[in-house]
Amino acid sequence: MHRSSSSFIRLAVTLAAIALVSLAAAACSSAKAEPTQVTKPAATSAPAIQPTAPPHVVSADTGNQAGVTYTLETTIGGAGFAFKGKGGDIDGKLNPDLTAALGATVQVTLADGDGVQHNIAFPDFGAQAADVVTKGASSVAVFKADKEGMFAYFCAIPGHRQAGMEGKLIVGSGAIAQAVQGVSVVREPTDLPGPIGPRGPQNVKLDLEAVEVVGNLADGTTYNYWTYDGRVPGPFFRVRVGDNVEVHMKNNAANKNVHSTDLHAVTGPGGGAVFTQLAPGQENSFTFKALNPGLYVYHCATPMVANHISNGMYGMILVEPEGGLPAVDKEFYVMQGEIYTQAEMGKKGPQEFDVKKLLNETPEYFVLNGAVGSLTAQHPLKAKVGDKVRIYYGVGGPNFTSAFHIIGEIFDRVYNLASLTSPAQTDVQTTLVPPGGATAVEFKLEVPGRYILVDHALSRLERGLAGFLFAEGPDNPEVFKGTAPTGSGSGGH
Repeated sequence: MHRSSSSFIRLAVTLAAIALVSLAAAACSSAKAEPTQVTKPAATSAPAIQPTAPPHVVSADTGNQAGVTYTLETTIGGAGFAFKGKGGDIDGKLNPDLTAALGATVQVTLADGDGVQHNIAFPDFGAQAADVVTKGASSVAVFKADKEGMFAYFCAIPGHRQAGMEGKLIVGSGAIAQAVQGVSVVREPTDLPGPIGPRGPQNVKLDLEAVEVVGNLADGTTYNYWTYDGRVPGPFFRVRVGDNVEVHMKNNAANKNVHSTDLHAVTGPGGGAVFTQLAPGQENSFTFKALNPGLYVYHCATPMVANHISNGMYGMILVEPEGGLPAVDKEFYVMQGEIYTQAEMGKKGPQEFDVKKLLNETPEYFVLNGAVGSLTAQHPLKAKVGDKVRIYYGVGGPNFTSAFHIIGEIFDRVYNLASLTSPAQTDVQTTLVPPGGATAVEFKLEVPGRYILVDHALSRLERGLAGFLFAEGPDNPEVFKGTAPTGSGSGGH
């Protein structure tokens, strides 16, 4: 079967291409912080990088604290772009933790080891090294570590941070950053029950609990999530057409707000919400008959409904048709959402909900399974070459339609709008999923490598929306082969 992949699958430089990055486009990027102290990139004929003294730097105010120096070299590896430590305790480590005493002057030399355009930014300190463009070039950032905590450093070329170029700078004890750490709200994509199998209709009970929790939205950033069972999305339920379903919902006594649930699989007013408007500490049940097979979204329906949804209160229920769905090797559960914070994306510390941004439909974050990095750094999807994969994909929203696409794959079958009884669409590149809607897609993995789940409204990648699917197995040169040009830094998208 034909695949729309390119050589970036093996070299894992995909996200740079997803972000519409090429060397030409990156050169004119405006997404850079104002540098404090930098040197110009070295000439293209510079010798190979060595972990020795950095080039000349116009020094920042050093104060009375001793300085610390680091050298990081850019590299392309199996997991994407990265910074690789050179010398000392960080030698050979990818995206190493850098440490500095409070008040110390920090000097970081960036060495281009892959021939791709990069830079390095420390936005919390207003520092950014100049771009390096050719292999062997280098530049330097210098700043004073004048606040304690844990801070991100990353490449500010669009898409490169998402492709893996991000690490931590720990100043002092890092205690301030630790104080704002929440819990993980991410639901793993493999957390779903298996197929029901051949059976007749039964009585089934589903349990839901509304839980308000301070969770990790991004590295060093927390948010007050409203969830079902402490995870985003809520639990994946699986019933059979004809089942009599009892839904039991509880609102945790520690919560501060009324919550409810509306299941799109329900035939009846409010989808169950009229029976589940629960104050903290209350619980109640209702029953419904699963009349229509399909994959359905459920969500909180307590006013303001969009607020409850954007804070994380959504999930999916699969009503299997009689006889079930065709067998596959792997199934995954993925949902897309939006988060509206008062501060701009990337701000560290606790973040608060912004109702104006919600009403204006201007989210700061687009996420898969609740948080930035949920299906990349934390819980990527994993399968083997030859596996037939099915992804249940839903959009909690509350506002944006998704153009669901997997870079390097073509969907063999798409259950459009999650209709399981209509003929499946075949050979689909991208499928639209509206807010409060879902789809199920199937495909066979032919080639090993890393595939990227995106909403093809690709600006949303820059706001956190991406997932990885790693396929392990032997090469398949009859389907896909090639050699990446040295230092190209761009993929096929």
